[in-house]
Amino acid sequence: MGSVRRPARKLEGLKPYDPKYLPADAMMSANENPQDVSDELRRKIEAAVRRVPLNRYPDPLANDLRDLIAEANGLDRDQVLVGNGGDELLFDTALAWGGPGRTFLNMPPTFSVYETNARLTDTDVIDIPRLADEDFAIDEEAVLQAVSGPDSQVDFTIIASPNNPTGLRAPTEFLQALLQATDALVVVDEAYFEFSRMTMRPYLEANENLVILRTFSKAFSLAGVRVGYILGHPDVIREYMKVRQPYSVDAVSQAIARVIFENRAEFETGIEAIISERERMASTLRSLPGVHPYPSHSNWVLFSVPQAKEVWQRLYEVGILVRDFSAAPGLEGTLRVTVGTPEQNDAFLHALRRIVR
Repeated sequence: MGSVRRPARKLEGLKPYDPKYLPADAMMSANENPQDVSDELRRKIEAAVRRVPLNRYPDPLANDLRDLIAEANGLDRDQVLVGNGGDELLFDTALAWGGPGRTFLNMPPTFSVYETNARLTDTDVIDIPRLADEDFAIDEEAVLQAVSGPDSQVDFTIIASPNNPTGLRAPTEFLQALLQATDALVVVDEAYFEFSRMTMRPYLEANENLVILRTFSKAFSLAGVRVGYILGHPDVIREYMKVRQPYSVDAVSQAIARVIFENRAEFETGIEAIISERERMASTLRSLPGVHPYPSHSNWVLFSVPQAKEVWQRLYEVGILVRDFSAAPGLEGTLRVTVGTPEQNDAFLHALRRIVR
């Protein structure tokens, strides 16, 4: 026959996630840590990887790594689950708490994968847009109203804190109120919490409906090694286990992540430098004509600029890759620049200054 029948109808209109990853001298588009792991840590990693039996399946639950994470957070192993990056765990959230007849509460503009996962699992989506004239703050009153009361249809929500790509962290008081207002699952995506210095970990014991998601990709310079994890109530973690892929975190990634987590204190100086550079970049951006940087608690700055698409192109022509959100709904006219090394940041600011003037 030679032909193939059409895929599932839910794929109609969905576009594959495109990080727009292009070669450049200064990679400032993907919120990566600009510094690779140190040579000393790399030697420790190489030694750990040499001990991995490549002919054997990995520990399916990465229990050694779970134990390290649990101990660092004052938890038990059954309150931690490791995944193939935060992306797998986000999809597992939609698998476990979404589906036909279920509802996801979204707060755009935010990480587009949240909504995509909901659509892929036939989950209904309610959008409560962020407040563009308040630096994309959450519309707290509308969200609390949507989840409150016996008639609420919301089964789960995901709140990035800090929010990607806009930058603000979610106020702790609001998250506490949200957790108390609903029995829906509330996932707080803390992929960038090391840069905001705010975590919901102190509220985990009192809220069975709270899940905290974190990653090794950003602060710990492991974007190339796909490891993320969630913290939650043991009963909630058991539900995640029902939908996760077996052996999703390979043995090599587990070995690397163990070394990094055991030596995580070594990254603190780099994190502080990124925070300092973020503030310097934001201050300089505010001084440029027509440029408006939005407040950020993460390792990037979102900014609006006239003719943003052309500005993105001219930056790329001189070897600087930033993320173009100028055509994204709710983010028209904006670009996002990841904090790089001081030299990369200087090059970006110098180039942008020439372009806008």
